Formats: sequence, structure tokens, C-alpha cells
Amino acid sequence: MGLQVDSVEPDAALPARADVVIVGGGIIGTSAALALARRGVLVALCEKGHIAGEQSSRNWGWCRKTRRDPREIPLIIESMRLWEDMNRSVEAETGFRQTGILFAVETDQEIAEYEAWLEHARPYQLDARLISSAEFDRLMPGAGGRWKAALYSASDGRAEPQRAAPAIARAARQAGATILTDCAVRGIDRAGGRIAAVVTERGRIPCDSVIVAGGAWSRRFLSDLGLRLPQLKVRSSAMRTAPLEGGPETAMWSKQFAFRKRHDGGYTIANGNANVSPIVPDSFRFFGDFLPALRMEWSALKLRVDGRFVQEWREAAPVPLDQPSPYEQVRVLDPAPDRRYTRQAMADLARQFPAFAGAKVVQEWAGLIDVTPDAVPVISTVDTVPGLVVATGFSGHGFGIGPAAGHLAADLATGARPIVDPTAFRFSRFTDGSRPRPMAGV
Repeated sequence: MGLQVDSVEPDAALPARADVVIVGGGIIGTSAALALARRGVLVALCEKGHIAGEQSSRNWGWCRKTRRDPREIPLIIESMRLWEDMNRSVEAETGFRQTGILFAVETDQEIAEYEAWLEHARPYQLDARLISSAEFDRLMPGAGGRWKAALYSASDGRAEPQRAAPAIARAARQAGATILTDCAVRGIDRAGGRIAAVVTERGRIPCDSVIVAGGAWSRRFLSDLGLRLPQLKVRSSAMRTAPLEGGPETAMWSKQFAFRKRHDGGYTIANGNANVSPIVPDSFRFFGDFLPALRMEWSALKLRVDGRFVQEWREAAPVPLDQPSPYEQVRVLDPAPDRRYTRQAMADLARQFPAFAGAKVVQEWAGLIDVTPDAVPVISTVDTVPGLVVATGFSGHGFGIGPAAGHLAADLATGARPIVDPTAFRFSRFTDGSRPRPMAGV
């Protein structure tokens, strides 16, 4: 089961109208709601389940600039500025702390890849750098000289996924946003080619613009509008421990395990190089789009056939807006964790760092990550649907980048000057001949 997420008191009634309706109550949707509400925009956020019920509460909690796709660097710089002020801004504890993140290096090839990444990062004057094995051991007592080097940033940090989006949602509500939970948006009404309203399970909300920030559900939602978004789901598993003495403050990634200290003194731990991709109908529909990424990431991706194939086949057909939708049938995606990978990661970690040998695992969970062919999000207007903004496909990078991504979505929905240039995140890159693909070494 998923983690216990901080609760958010929802509004009881639908608003008479809104300037902007947000579909999805994760880190992106709540951040957009906060940005809009603080500008005086009438905004309603509709979440089919509870705030941060899916991947926004199930991720590792990393807030990092290091090893980002270079196309995301301007956005993560803005996001880190927001994170640094987040606790004061929302008047709540989100768990954000700057404690550093490092990526362990085992081979000369990896050193070369990280040096190439540093060249992309250099214009932004980030503090990321390659450190020696000796400095690695000083930062991470118990490492024992196993790794040749590491890519390290002292200013990267962490926050608590079970606290952050709920705290942002409560701040948005305080600023005037309407927050609706257990309120699925079934679809969008249009008039004269423009958005006129959203239709929810509880009624209609007239509006001028809609931000779709539905995570793993976005592809299906957009398909009902006749839009093709190549997006697949990847299952990622993690675990947490009880509070532990003597463990590192700095978060770490390696091919065998990844970990970061939690605000409660425990640790979130995962396999650093194993994600499961369920084979579903969209796997065949978007095979050509994802083929370049499969070639680059084949060793880290585990393909599986499970019950999701039949479930997504059944969910695919359009449903009339006056009938219950798939979003009401599955309020929260709560897949079973892949314990084989999490427990192997825990065993490898305990062998490498003696402080973890006696760690007590208190929970394991999984989530479904929304991925795009180039592992870069879509944060974009859509030319064929005036008033629509899409903010999805964060490919496992969404939590740390979320505050600025929500801000950018709010900018696009209102015509404000965007916080960063959104060109790299345009929806049209999948149809304009750009041949989107991941960047090597990130």
C-alpha cells in the first residue's frame, strides 16, 4: 500500500465558475494552483482521489540539479529557488533540506559521461563537480574505497513527498483556490473550438482554461480530446526504514542502490538501476516513439506482462460524460512493489555501509511513473485545443522540478511571461519532426 499522506481538507462545493481548472492533485497541479491563486486567478483543482495519492507521494524525495537532462536545467534552477523558500512560503514543514546528492562512479566510461554532462551544466554555474574516491569516503563514511569517483552537488537536497504537495495545496486553498478531492474530471466541454467547461462526476465547472497534470492518467485523458501523447508507465518500487543512527546525511545513487535520509530519521531506499515497464496496449501503439530510448536504457528496464494489459485495454474506450469514468473506478493507482529489487538493494546497501546492517524496513511500496520518449516533460499549450495546457510526462524527475513546472503551467494558462523558455517542453515536438530522444549520460 502507499504511504500515509498528509491530509488536505477539501472544499465541499463546486465553484460557480473558474478561470482555470487543474486536473490532478500532485506536486505539479498543486504548485500550479498556488501560483495561480496568488495572482488572484479563480482556480479550481480537481483530484479523483486524494492529494498526492500517486507518484507525488511515492517518489524518492530528491530535489536535484545534478545529472539533470540539460533541457531541464533552467527549470530546476528556478525550482530549487522555490524549494529553498518553501517552508516559509507555505507556512508548513515540507522536509526540504540542502544536504547534497552524489552519483557513484564505477568506470572510466561513466567518468567521461559525467564530464560531458558537466560541460552542459557549466554555463549555469552549478556547483556540481566530480570528486575523488578519497573525498567520496569522507562524505560517505563506510564506503570503503569501492567507487572510483562521484558526481556531487552540495546544494542539492531532499523533501518529504508525503508532506510537500499537501502543504502546497493547503497554501493554495488559503490563497483562494478551490481544492476538490474525490472529484474526477470526466472530460472537457468545448464551444466554438475553445474550452468552455470541465465535466466532473459532481457536475460542470465553466472555465476558460484547463491544465492537465494527471501524471500516469494524462495520456488517456488527452486521447478523449483526439490528442496523441506518446506516454508510457514505468513501475518504480521503494522502501523506508525506521529511524536509524549513524547513516549518511548526503543522498546517494549507485547501480545497486539509492538512498536518502528522511525527515523522521529513517531512510528511503530503492534499487538504483531497475524499473519495471508493464507491457500494455500503448506499448505497441508507441513502440516506434520509444525505440531509441529502449536501445539506450535496455539494461535498466525490465519488461513485464501483468494484469495492467487487460485493465488498460478495458479502460481505453471513450465513456460518455454522463456516465462513470475509469478515473472513478480507480481512485488511486497502488501497484504492488517489486520486492525482489528492493530487498536486493537493501542487502547490497547493508554490505557496503555497516550502519544499515541493523536497519528495520517498515514499509515497501510502488508507483507508476509517467514517461515520454525523450524523458523530458510536456509543459505546453496545444494549438488545436485553445485554452488547454498539458503538464505531464515528468519521467521520474517531477518531484524536484515540480514547483517551477507548476509555475510554468500557470504562466502558459494565463499568458504571463513564462518563468523559463518552454520550447524544449512543447507538445508539438512529437509531430514536428524533432525525433525526441533521451540525452546520453543523464
